[in-house]
Amino acid sequence: MKDKTEQQHPEFSQQRRNFLGGSVGAGVVGLGLASGLMATGAQAAGTSAKAKSDRMANYTADQLERVKQELVPPPMVPKHDQVAAGKPKVVEVRLEIEEKQVELENGVKAWVCAFNGSVPGPLIVCHQHDYVEVTLVNPKTNVLSHNIDLHSATGALGGGELTLVAPGQEVCFRFKATKAGTFVYHCAPGGVMIPWHVAMGMHGAIMVLPREGLTDGDGNPLHYDRAYYIGEADFYVPKDEKGQYKQYNLLMESMEEVLATMKTLTPSHIVFNGAVGALTGKNALPAKVGESVLFIHSQANRDTRPHIIGGHGDYVWAAGSFADRPQRDLETWMVAGGSAAAALYTFRQPGLHAYVNHNLIEAIMKGAAAHIKVDGEWDDNLMVQVRKPTAIA
Repeated sequence: MKDKTEQQHPEFSQQRRNFLGGSVGAGVVGLGLASGLMATGAQAAGTSAKAKSDRMANYTADQLERVKQELVPPPMVPKHDQVAAGKPKVVEVRLEIEEKQVELENGVKAWVCAFNGSVPGPLIVCHQHDYVEVTLVNPKTNVLSHNIDLHSATGALGGGELTLVAPGQEVCFRFKATKAGTFVYHCAPGGVMIPWHVAMGMHGAIMVLPREGLTDGDGNPLHYDRAYYIGEADFYVPKDEKGQYKQYNLLMESMEEVLATMKTLTPSHIVFNGAVGALTGKNALPAKVGESVLFIHSQANRDTRPHIIGGHGDYVWAAGSFADRPQRDLETWMVAGGSAAAALYTFRQPGLHAYVNHNLIEAIMKGAAAHIKVDGEWDDNLMVQVRKPTAIA
């Protein structure tokens, strides 16, 4: 079944076939099915000695309780246990794709493809050795085919080969969360459609917590009172001959010129959570003095460098792996394009804190900034104005 894009632009259909054929192709999907890729009771032949010794790693999906996770729009994070209770679970999530136009700032609009209607898509949370069962829905009102590649999944292009759905279709697939950490997910339908869909905001993140919860690297537990998910996105809105941002009535009308703008590698906007100001001013993130806040930060396309102005990263998993010892007391940390990171900070002073991409050009002039409004009592021992401004003596 061809989607509307393939009917109107057959070259994209060929690109998709070339991409899949040049990587692993349909033959590997068949091989995966034959070897139990979608079966409930299959065990990987090459299970490591460590996995065999870990009882929690050896459950199969048909042995486990099923739970539905209610996904929430970012920056909020779904309800979850920081420490896993009992056996692993099959965590069921539903992602419905919405193709729509959004306002980036002051009348500047862009077409997006959004998981559950938000840019970024919602954060998924589970524990290591859980199974995640994703139902991906592509309503018939859409015009493009879509799929999902989860960097936390193993095999078949991260699930991309098993989830391609045309408008009016839905698909369900399941994967085992074998690695603990923070990971990006995004649409990857093949060829030039991959970067275009990602640049249209079609990305999100999944956090796979260690079963025992986060630790400081020496076995001491770490706890967070709040968690926020910040998805950084780069948009490429073309300009007309007068230098004004262009608008398009239909999604496909924008494609050719957006792709040309993307080739310059110069974003028109670099934003947190879908728009300039989405997390500043009245949309500032609340916190309190003494609270530990976990920030999950993803960037599907470009390198970025989060920084808390007036604070630090007490514990940072910049590469996203919770198996790594966290780095301590960082001022700024690097998040590689196509990955997600986590940072834990306990706020010690009240007032407005800025959470920014510390390329300050991108933060201030392009939009990659957020605010945290912290309530509590000021500590003069940490900072005090010794003398007010006066004339130079």
